[in-house]
Amino acid sequence: MFESIRRRLTLSYIGIFALILVLLGAVAVASFAHQTASQQDELLEQKAQGISDYVRGPLLRDYQAGRDPGGLNHRDKNGEPTGPFQVATDPDTGVVALVPGKAGDANGEEGTILDSSPSSSSLGLPFEEQARRVAESGGTVRETVEGPGGEKMRVVSVLVSGPGGESAVIQSAQPRRVVWEAVGNLILILVPVGLGGLLLAGMGGLYMSRRAMEPVRESFQRQRTFIADASHELKTPLALVRINAEVMKRSPTDPDNEEIVEDLLSEIDRMDTLLSDLLVLARLDAGKLEVENKPFDLATVAAETAGRFLKRASEEGVRLEVEVPDELPVHGDSQRTEQILAALLDNAARYTPKDGTITVSGRLPDGWAEVSVKDNGPGISPKHLPRIFDRFYRVEEARTRKGGGTGLGLSIARDLARAQGGELIARDSKSGANFMLRLPKHED
Repeated sequence: MFESIRRRLTLSYIGIFALILVLLGAVAVASFAHQTASQQDELLEQKAQGISDYVRGPLLRDYQAGRDPGGLNHRDKNGEPTGPFQVATDPDTGVVALVPGKAGDANGEEGTILDSSPSSSSLGLPFEEQARRVAESGGTVRETVEGPGGEKMRVVSVLVSGPGGESAVIQSAQPRRVVWEAVGNLILILVPVGLGGLLLAGMGGLYMSRRAMEPVRESFQRQRTFIADASHELKTPLALVRINAEVMKRSPTDPDNEEIVEDLLSEIDRMDTLLSDLLVLARLDAGKLEVENKPFDLATVAAETAGRFLKRASEEGVRLEVEVPDELPVHGDSQRTEQILAALLDNAARYTPKDGTITVSGRLPDGWAEVSVKDNGPGISPKHLPRIFDRFYRVEEARTRKGGGTGLGLSIARDLARAQGGELIARDSKSGANFMLRLPKHED
């Protein structure tokens, strides 16, 4: 069961991490694509603006003078550009300057090319329709158009005017695939990185799920142990009640039935005490036990609780000494604190030998008020001390019912102390056991 839960936790962790990676990757790719497209527009506009002075100067003057349309005066003997167009030699980028044509011109709708880069024709430059619109409206236009072979081209068209009022259009173009190739390269980097991240997430998920399941496993094991112990504690008195009832049924008029009835009542009282303790524990675990947080005098509660144990101590031949100061102001629940001290005194009385001593003392360390219940019994061995507050745990090696304890008193006492913001601490010494109740000090 736990392995199945662990696998589901790991898969859920990986799934959530994968979803986060996909979302972050999609945002990163979209942002990168937008930024790269913007950089392409800036690059094309810079190339167009970079030759604008050359176009409005020598090229437009030659054109107006009727000399050499096409910029041959500005090319070498091999026909290569010798002016600014010579720098636009990137095969993926083309630049052309033209005077757009108009319907009804001698050249029809075709314009006159003033000059162009070597790669302009392979990129489909010039784009006459865009050039005419720019010539009519002015400014700078950025468009994506269909180029040779149906390839998408990004075209930036810039209008420039000469000193005599004549105008020309500079067009720079680059395939849109340049952007998508950059985006594709980014994806090729992100995919293996993401897969590596998922692998690490899976390994981390297995480790974290193992750690996360440990408290659950321990809690489940404690619950199973608790149920088994509770069943054991209830089974024994129920069996005795049944046996005694069958004996009485066979001999209803037997004079010994009075003793059997007393045993029955004793076992019923034991079950009632056990069920009450179980109910308190259930409410503590659910956080539904009402615990007050009011100022009260811990010294008074300790003295009164010890006073009620004087008769029992006297009957068992045990001295009970109370050494508490006049006042121990704390805030918490006085009735629950009385219940804690009663459990500690009952435990001390059970293990203190005849002619032994139980001492109740108190003090006021910084920020706290403490009451200790100490006996001079056999004490608590180191192997038992870490588990002394476990439910149904008894110091005896065998599970006996000696002394009538259920093994829940100390566990309930510690939980009640913690519910008040305090703590119950068990200590062992050569002269017996010492339980110290610590509660928050009340400041006036």
